[in-house]
Amino acid sequence: MAKNYIIEHMEEGMHEWCKLEYEHMISVCGPDHVYFTALTPRTLAGMPETLSKAHCHTEDILTMGDRIPHKKVCLLDPASPHVLSPEDGETYDFFLFGGILGDDPPRDRTGELRKLGFATRHLGPVQMTTDTALNVTRRVVEGKVPLDQIPFIDHPEIKLRKKETVTMPFRYIALPPKESAVEEAESSSSTKKSKKPKKPEPLLPPGMIELLIKDNDTALDMF
Repeated sequence: MAKNYIIEHMEEGMHEWCKLEYEHMISVCGPDHVYFTALTPRTLAGMPETLSKAHCHTEDILTMGDRIPHKKVCLLDPASPHVLSPEDGETYDFFLFGGILGDDPPRDRTGELRKLGFATRHLGPVQMTTDTALNVTRRVVEGKVPLDQIPFIDHPEIKLRKKETVTMPFRYIALPPKESAVEEAESSSSTKKSKKPKKPEPLLPPGMIELLIKDNDTALDMF
């Protein structure tokens, strides 16, 4: 049975990184199962069409008890003493995230939600991006895959161009090499093929590589 995923948006506006992660969530779960709450009126008015087809609310989760029963909500909290398990999908219908989870260093924005008394679960000790946390939660509670059976990559080095890489300070779901969205910076010559085994790659939102290249170029232009 499909579950619902709530992101309590905790900042003004919708920057590009956030937009890509949110779009990734919708592509995975479908707009009917994604809720964005606590949006400021300005943020709601400026929601891209790709995001506005989800459930978008200026109300916060605390004031939505008539539509989202709090006893059916599980907060994904790094400080929780309990790990998320497949059985939690039988108890909870809504899984709540304090966005943006992917701050580096973490700012413990989830702490603001922790005070509200929801049941809590954690996804392990390493910081994830918000879309990764949602993807992992969905695999556990809908796919019934225990957390310790999901393949991860921690702090992957992402190849941007042939001689440019960036290290991401988060944990990602690992994809087999054949499913990788990351282009290899290898020679296009058909007569020279690397015999080295390909490494798994992180599951990134579509468009993230291009955004990383853009951000990297902008940073270099400042020097």
